[in-house]
Amino acid sequence: MAKTRNADLAAWMKQRQMSANELAGAVNDTIRGFTGRAGTTSERTVFRWLSGENRWPQERQRRALQTVTGLSATALGFLPRGKHQSVPALPEVPDVRRRRFCSAATGAAAAAVTPAPRPSRVGTSDVIRLRDDVERLVALDASRGGHNTLEQAALAGAGEALSLQGKSTTQRVRQRLYALASDFTATAAWSLIDAGQLDGAGRHLDRALTLAGLAQDSEMAMQVWNLRAMLARQRKRYPEAVAAAQAAQATAVVRRSPLHASLAQARVAVGLVHSGNSRAALRCLDRAEDALAKADPAGPRATWISFYGPAELYALTAIVRDVAGHPAEAEAASHRALAALPGSYRRNRAHTTARLALAQLHQDDIDQACATSGTVFTIMDGAPLPGRMRQLLGDFQRDLIARAPTARIAHEWSDRYRTEWSPS
Repeated sequence: MAKTRNADLAAWMKQRQMSANELAGAVNDTIRGFTGRAGTTSERTVFRWLSGENRWPQERQRRALQTVTGLSATALGFLPRGKHQSVPALPEVPDVRRRRFCSAATGAAAAAVTPAPRPSRVGTSDVIRLRDDVERLVALDASRGGHNTLEQAALAGAGEALSLQGKSTTQRVRQRLYALASDFTATAAWSLIDAGQLDGAGRHLDRALTLAGLAQDSEMAMQVWNLRAMLARQRKRYPEAVAAAQAAQATAVVRRSPLHASLAQARVAVGLVHSGNSRAALRCLDRAEDALAKADPAGPRATWISFYGPAELYALTAIVRDVAGHPAEAEAASHRALAALPGSYRRNRAHTTARLALAQLHQDDIDQACATSGTVFTIMDGAPLPGRMRQLLGDFQRDLIARAPTARIAHEWSDRYRTEWSPS
């Protein structure tokens, strides 16, 4: 029978940016947990799985793969043959962290579920489990936005990553744990920024940058500088926002990744336009578009930058155009952003819709702007509005009253939505 490449396993590894050697180490570490002795899976073994030369791993390896990935062997693309054809699937492996972080999604405390006992040795499999926790927090943020439970869950994840340092088996694992701690801490900072609670975000970002340095990870450093630029803009410290975005541009990951280069250019553009330099901001937007056109949309990417693509660049373009005094172009960019946004990005959709309403308002299309802004609450479907979104709607309300102080629709908008967008 001709060999068929195992595309499912390859896709899982690509999504998590995991090498064959790292997967082999994770499998061996997990087998140690079962038997007390490390497995003998090698990098060559993984290559044979990927090529289709070995289409059905040994039982211990299958069990370890299920523990590491959370997927059955068949879901990973393996095909039982011969006597294995009727072998039942291994029982599902409980995922304590998944239950803990899902409880955060419903508003319960992040520590409501007791963590599993920490292993005596720490390896790649532990890194994978913590990375999955980061992904769940990012998914929660995309749906609901920043809030205190998300911050606390992220800090708990950072604490766990750091607590495993003393038990890590290799220098590479130790660096990855520092990178994960930085990622978690930056996520906590972002939660505060999005919630409009800016005072504590800077401390989290200082800590996240230190951890990124310990990890020697330019990807995490770029994430921190990107958030630092956003925080400075929220505080209306526009020269600092530009400087932070330029620091992001200087990271090594930007030099090798068009995707990261595009985001850094767009962030500089936002800082520049708020500083009054619209012409330079528009040039940066052009460079951001050129860089994004060179990025591989299907390429592997870190979880924190999964939000960035054409939709986010259109949304940032809308901000730059509106601040630069081009509301018609801002409206068009917002429409393009909404058309390109994935369905799971509810918070981003609501925020972009609010920006669209502002662009319409700045063209004196009062009725349409009020109708558009009202859909923000429909999109959020009763979920609390993050502070950053409330602030944007507050800007809309102030501009609405300023442009139409005697219009009945302006007062009706305020009467109808004040309780929904005002802080509780």
